[in-house]
Amino acid sequence: MVTARLAALYPGSAKELCALRHDNPFQLLVATILSAQTTDVRVNLVTPALFAAYPDPASLARADPEKLEELIRSTGFFRSKTKSLLGMAQALIERFGGDVPSDMEDLVTLPGVGRKTANVVLSVDFGKPGFAVDTHVGRLSRRLGFTASPDPEVVERDVDALVPPEEWGTLSLRLILHGRAICVARTPRCGECVLADVCPSARLPA
Repeated sequence: MVTARLAALYPGSAKELCALRHDNPFQLLVATILSAQTTDVRVNLVTPALFAAYPDPASLARADPEKLEELIRSTGFFRSKTKSLLGMAQALIERFGGDVPSDMEDLVTLPGVGRKTANVVLSVDFGKPGFAVDTHVGRLSRRLGFTASPDPEVVERDVDALVPPEEWGTLSLRLILHGRAICVARTPRCGECVLADVCPSARLPA
């Protein structure tokens, strides 16, 4: 019921629902690494110049760190993100022939890539099952009673057990959209929520 209602409210495939603008798995990987601790809007402002300067793993692997830092500075944590991006690109060249791998086991060996980032790439650009857990997804999953855990990996496992694999990617993205629009952190707008009657955390007037 929850997945059906969210699908009606936020229709589309994982690729259509993804807010990070990109043209291929490499660009999505870069954008998702940059999205840590910042907004997708901010990332989308930075990536056009970044992708123009470094259109592929080979060019990014050779990037001057100071130039790269300047291009991504506004996303925050730019020094650690620069290190991750350079390491990721170099690993793609050295171990994967310049291609982004399409399985979780290989993706999480790349610098700067955890399960959340890997699941985004898998579900959005490779069409594979992947439930990415960010702060919105974790919050809504707990409020809806899907899980009681604050641990993203436990949340992922708990939700994966409840939902068919083909719905993992779109559900994650829909939870993010709903978390931004309605089920916000401090004062959720339960009176406007299509899930209020089935949500154990709903705060509705008597």
